[in-house]
Amino acid sequence: MHNVALSAGGWSPLDTDRYQWLQVDLGSRKQVVAIVTQGRYNSFDWTSKYRLLYSDTPKNWRPYLQDGNIWTFEGNINSEGIVRHELQHAILARYIRFIPLDWSREGRVGVRLEFYGCSYWADVISFDGHGVISYRFRSKKMKIIKDVISLKFRTTAGEGVLLHGEGQQGDYISLELHRAKLQLSINLGSNQYGSIQGHTSVTSGSLLDDDHWHSVVIERYRRNVNFTLDHHTQQFRTNGEFDNLDLDYEISFGGLPVSAKPSLGGKENFVGCMEGITYNGDNITSLVRRKKVDTTTFRNLTFFCAESNSFPVFFNSTSFLRLLGQSDSDTLSVSLSFRTWNPNGLLMFTALADGWVEVGLTEGKVTVYMNVTQKKNTRIDVSSGSGLNDGQWHSVHLNALENYAMLTVDGDEASTVRTAIPIQIQTGGTYYFGGYFLHTNARSLQRSFQGCMQMIHIDDHLADLRAVEQGLIGTFENVSLDMCAIIDRCVPNHCEHGGRCSQTWDTFNCNCSGTGYTGATCHTSLYQQSCVEYKHQGKSSGSYWIDPDGSGSIAPFRVNCEMAEERVWTTLRNNLSPQTAISKADQEGKAVLQITYNVTDEQVLSITSSAVSCEQYVAYACRMSRLLNSPDGNPFTWWVGRANERHFYWGGSGPGIQKCSCGIEHNCTDPKHYCNCDADLRTWREDAGLLVYKDHLPVNQVVIGDTRRAGSEAKLTIGPLKCQGDRNYWNAASFTSPASFLHFPSYTGETGTDISFYFKTSSTHGVFLENLGSASAIHIELRGSVILFSFDVGSERVELSVHSPVPLNDDQWHRVEAEKNIKEAVLQLNGKYREIRPTPPQGHAKQEFYSDLYVGASSGQRGFLGCMRALKINGMTFDLEERAKITSGVNPGCQGHCSSYGMHCRNGGKCVEQYNGYSCDCSLTAYDGPFCTDDVGGYFETGTLVRYDFLPELGPFALQEMKSLSVVGIPSEANLTKEELVFSFSTYSAPSILVYISSRTQDYVAVVLRHNGTLQIRYRLGGLTEPYTIDIDHRNMANGQPHSVNITRNLREIQLQLDHYPVSTYTLPEASDTEFNLVKSIFLGKVFETGQIDPILIERYNTPGFVGCLSKVQLNSVAPLKAALRSGMTAPVSTHGILVPSNCGASPLTISPMASASDPWHIEAAGAVFPFSEDKAIGDGVDRNSAIIGGIISTVIFTVLCIMVFVIRHMFRHKGSYHTNEAKGAESADCADAAIIVNDPAFTETIDESKKEWFI
Repeated sequence: MHNVALSAGGWSPLDTDRYQWLQVDLGSRKQVVAIVTQGRYNSFDWTSKYRLLYSDTPKNWRPYLQDGNIWTFEGNINSEGIVRHELQHAILARYIRFIPLDWSREGRVGVRLEFYGCSYWADVISFDGHGVISYRFRSKKMKIIKDVISLKFRTTAGEGVLLHGEGQQGDYISLELHRAKLQLSINLGSNQYGSIQGHTSVTSGSLLDDDHWHSVVIERYRRNVNFTLDHHTQQFRTNGEFDNLDLDYEISFGGLPVSAKPSLGGKENFVGCMEGITYNGDNITSLVRRKKVDTTTFRNLTFFCAESNSFPVFFNSTSFLRLLGQSDSDTLSVSLSFRTWNPNGLLMFTALADGWVEVGLTEGKVTVYMNVTQKKNTRIDVSSGSGLNDGQWHSVHLNALENYAMLTVDGDEASTVRTAIPIQIQTGGTYYFGGYFLHTNARSLQRSFQGCMQMIHIDDHLADLRAVEQGLIGTFENVSLDMCAIIDRCVPNHCEHGGRCSQTWDTFNCNCSGTGYTGATCHTSLYQQSCVEYKHQGKSSGSYWIDPDGSGSIAPFRVNCEMAEERVWTTLRNNLSPQTAISKADQEGKAVLQITYNVTDEQVLSITSSAVSCEQYVAYACRMSRLLNSPDGNPFTWWVGRANERHFYWGGSGPGIQKCSCGIEHNCTDPKHYCNCDADLRTWREDAGLLVYKDHLPVNQVVIGDTRRAGSEAKLTIGPLKCQGDRNYWNAASFTSPASFLHFPSYTGETGTDISFYFKTSSTHGVFLENLGSASAIHIELRGSVILFSFDVGSERVELSVHSPVPLNDDQWHRVEAEKNIKEAVLQLNGKYREIRPTPPQGHAKQEFYSDLYVGASSGQRGFLGCMRALKINGMTFDLEERAKITSGVNPGCQGHCSSYGMHCRNGGKCVEQYNGYSCDCSLTAYDGPFCTDDVGGYFETGTLVRYDFLPELGPFALQEMKSLSVVGIPSEANLTKEELVFSFSTYSAPSILVYISSRTQDYVAVVLRHNGTLQIRYRLGGLTEPYTIDIDHRNMANGQPHSVNITRNLREIQLQLDHYPVSTYTLPEASDTEFNLVKSIFLGKVFETGQIDPILIERYNTPGFVGCLSKVQLNSVAPLKAALRSGMTAPVSTHGILVPSNCGASPLTISPMASASDPWHIEAAGAVFPFSEDKAIGDGVDRNSAIIGGIISTVIFTVLCIMVFVIRHMFRHKGSYHTNEAKGAESADCADAAIIVNDPAFTETIDESKKEWFI
């Protein structure tokens, strides 16, 4: 081609249209590996796009396929340039057709072309359905550990046995066609009890009855099998535990041998051709030709492949075929075979002399519509069959006679459908197949047929389609003759993770329901990777599904997540009950207990490998049952962990140390031994502790060996596996220079590739990652408020972008998720903003071999500046930290998590930065929990009090810590001019003191319940002879309901909020001081104080004391009740009486605040404001005095009724509470409620539920 003198001319057809082709005869079968094209010499003629067809004979063409599609080659853009394409899969054929699809706009179709390849020759054997090749072994029995079997076959039959071998012990290997798919069955042996089942069956391929050559290779080593069909390899392991394939006498090709077991009868022999049959190095086809193999079953053994008589026609959505038949006949007879994936489509249409007939597919059924207009538009509908859009060949025969019609599908005469015809028909003589011509004909609602047809008969005569191809009879448009280009888009199955594939002619769809994955190909997991990720979404403790490897092969599974304050624990429970008694032992005296976790080993490993630490509690209770036989004996008991390794240490100890916890701590029952149980005492002892070496966990089996002696007893406890943290989620790196990047070696991506990571930055531009020098390059970039994702598919560049409504350089964490698969590409930002775009139909390689991956930019572009973490590609986490340690310009780890997640710390909790995350510091709040949202409260019995003392030198400073969410500030002076007191309570007890704050002077603040249950707040700050009181007279707060109180003072202004009602404002008198001097103590429930105390408090409210619940008590940043209930806190707090932790005083249900104007119980600071006008109350002749008298009488009656209700309720409460709620221990409790709390650990939950029933 390069020599102009030798390259003059070229091919250019007379007509330039879509029906031109150039056919090349290579003389014999050749293996073609490349094609080179060039335009016609010295002209404006060239071909810019083309396809290739090939065949062994000048008929039954097959299109060249690549990546599951009919491949379109990119050709030339001028007449002199040379374009070479290496074929992904070699073409094995004698004839090749070059089909132009697009050409020069300045000229016409033109091409010079060359094919590159080599000679090919193989022995071919024709199988007629009777002959079977029996290859006898050199010895009667063969015990084979390794097999290599290969062959090529070609057939038009969808059923047939290709090879079969079996042994007397039940071993077998079989390869057969079933519904035009290839099924490999292997059994390396099953035991006689049935506990080991060795049968394994794998299916591959589809539409293998297309009369084209297909290549099969079976490679087996022990239980590992590679099953390759037409370059697609499936790898699997056989079931059972045996490695050898034990065959007797022979292996047969083309069908079952005569010696086959009767149970295998009924299977059809193979009809078609085979070549290149080899079995473990022996060329079977060569042995047959040399008559070294038994072929006596063949009627006529031939060594060539006969041509098929079929002549298929391929229809696309714009195709039709027009054929002629008899006209004016009273009999209509049409039959054909078809195959398609579409459930709907028109197969045949013909106009009658008066009416019309159409045969089509409707929802996978063959339907016939006959419209006879002479009988007032009489319409006859007939249907038969179901699921006929399965890609298989199906036959249809319609026969309409004098007064009835018959429809037969797939030759099943028994299911033939008959229907009466009210009038004799008269044929029109013209028949249309495929249906596209009807796009201008409104009489038919059927859509065009997409698929293949063959064996078309009209009036019981086979249509000569070759004559149609030559233009002698009939007409057609956009059909491909002598070719069926049907493609099974579900084989191989592109739906991942068990997604179910369905298809039409043009595309496939994946049903992902029940898989735990989503997306066009079920590639993306529905769940987060760990409990840590759920916590950072603000989730609380509970049961969750996790998927540690995302789109990887490990299926999602359920775990328990414990969101502690600083740590997140992932818990896997097992099947062993606590204190399981050891009873059964085997013949060797060992009791074996299997521990299962309802997850696979791979799933457990995915947790332990990424966790910061893991632990598992084990306990062995014993009586005369030794454990490790320490110090020097062989252990009686051991446990088996990961990888089936035995371990001889126990909880509290470590690997290689044959000791229990007491042996490490030197406090065993008998100092001579390292375990309590090794003392072999007749009394119960226990060895317990945590196993913390995570590479050995979990405990999968425990073998106990000292329980057979008389008097020996043992009980075993294996706790859940608990793992803390997720290193992958926080695996991060900081990029400090726009030229810095992390380099990772090349990786292999499948057809579907997904990338996800978190980033935060203050920069507006930068490349996140890219790979260079690859035909399938990937590039992700930040450009202002836009994320860009681009990649190559074949010669086409695809780019997606997502715009963020908020700036992305806000130094907060943002998440990028990008995915591309064979159907679509998806780019998603922060789980909210996304773009989805279909990917080009061709160019998706089955495996894409990428170049090296660069995180950052290595191509001279501006790289990413900031932090990146949790980079994951196709389920594999990239270790950014380790790579950053050896890379300049990049530092391991990140800081600044609080800017993104600090909002999860509630109620004044402070966000604390950590190396691998953040935590909420609740120490200056009255709350607990990982997000400072758990109420801390307690139940007070009669006489119970909590006292919190401020030390003289620390008092002012302790109070000057201010809540981050508070609206009040505390000055640095010792005397307070501002304070905020917040708490919740519930009680039936009145009178009582709720909170009392004392001082070293006579100043104090008290919140009390008076005898009638109303709330009173008492302020004494000096300057007044009597305390300033705020009385809430119209609300009974001692009603057992939860109530919240917030009292905020700033100088003389006091703001009070009760429950969900609006804030009320009060003002201290001018004579009052504004300083609360020298705060000394906080008392809850009761006052026990020396010095001068307001006598009214003691006399009226202090006895017998508060009985009920207090919760979330806080004075500025001091939480006295929390300090009393949390043993780990060091604080000057003391408790007298019984204080039981409970949240029964938690806040009531929240409703929208009621406006002051519409609140009938709202009290202003100056007194009551009643919701009526005195002037308006006097109306038209109504006497004012009468109105006043009537009002007084109504008030008296209402008051009497209220008193009666209160008395009755009080009586029933006291009678019923002891009668219905009494529990064990009530005799030692002051009330029934206290007895329930002491005895019922679920009491807290009971209170939680009960409080939901109260509504103010």
